[in-house]
Amino acid sequence: MDKFRNMEVMVAVVEGGSFAAAARQLNISAVMVGKHIRLLEAHLGARLVQRSTRQHSLTEVGATFYEDCKRVLEQVRWAESAVERSRAAPQGLLRVSAPTTLGNHVVAPLVADFLLHNPQVRVELQLSDSLVDLVGDGVDVAVRIGPVVDQSLVARPLQPYRMVIAAAPAYLERQGRPLRASDLAQHTCLRHSVWNGRTGWPLREDGVAVDWPEQSRFTCNQGDSLRTAALCGLGLVLQPRVLLADDLASGRLVEVLQDCAPAPRPVHLVYAPDRRQLPKLSRFVAHVLQAQG
Repeated sequence: MDKFRNMEVMVAVVEGGSFAAAARQLNISAVMVGKHIRLLEAHLGARLVQRSTRQHSLTEVGATFYEDCKRVLEQVRWAESAVERSRAAPQGLLRVSAPTTLGNHVVAPLVADFLLHNPQVRVELQLSDSLVDLVGDGVDVAVRIGPVVDQSLVARPLQPYRMVIAAAPAYLERQGRPLRASDLAQHTCLRHSVWNGRTGWPLREDGVAVDWPEQSRFTCNQGDSLRTAALCGLGLVLQPRVLLADDLASGRLVEVLQDCAPAPRPVHLVYAPDRRQLPKLSRFVAHVLQAQG
């Protein structure tokens, strides 16, 4: 019996929430997932997963065993990486996580350039606006926007994340140019659907925070679609400078209300301190810092 493989399957079932999710993650069949769990239960002489027609839940023994499995697998991963740390040339798989927009427009080009100069390294770039668990999700390094909350991580500062307010020249000719943040109430403002009082980007006017208007003719959960609407002259858009940089440089969009734009947010490259000795990680960190410097 391959105990380590069975333990990997056990962890995947718990974190995926079902046999089917674990099967997709591990690229095996759900039937095979069930076989691994049954082998574990037979070996241990205890029920680990309580099965029903709708869901699977851990027994008390299963919950304890799951936590132990995570620790063992992490120790195995660290032991395997000792071989990699002894090599001079970076090689192996590097897992990178980044927010969607910043990842598409900044991190992905950096990854491509890094791979061109390090032919023995493979990179898996995961783009998501959700906060990943570096250890639990098996991520080597992540780019995060905002203050670093987890003080156990190494955090290297990158260029701040800046937002800009812009519109197409045709829109400004038709509706006029706003001069103050309070003028936005009389304009058509394109809105991101996830913005609210907690996640929005407050504007600044005479030292007072002003929210982006809540009512909009066009709301979307994706920045590229908001950019497209702005290019069509539909209204004013508030989006990251990295997303609009080419349009601003070409004149397809015009920046307005520069003094009212939201305060930049810090950006960091974060990773666990016990991973810093890996050549693939240390070389990638150096590559990103040099490019962002």
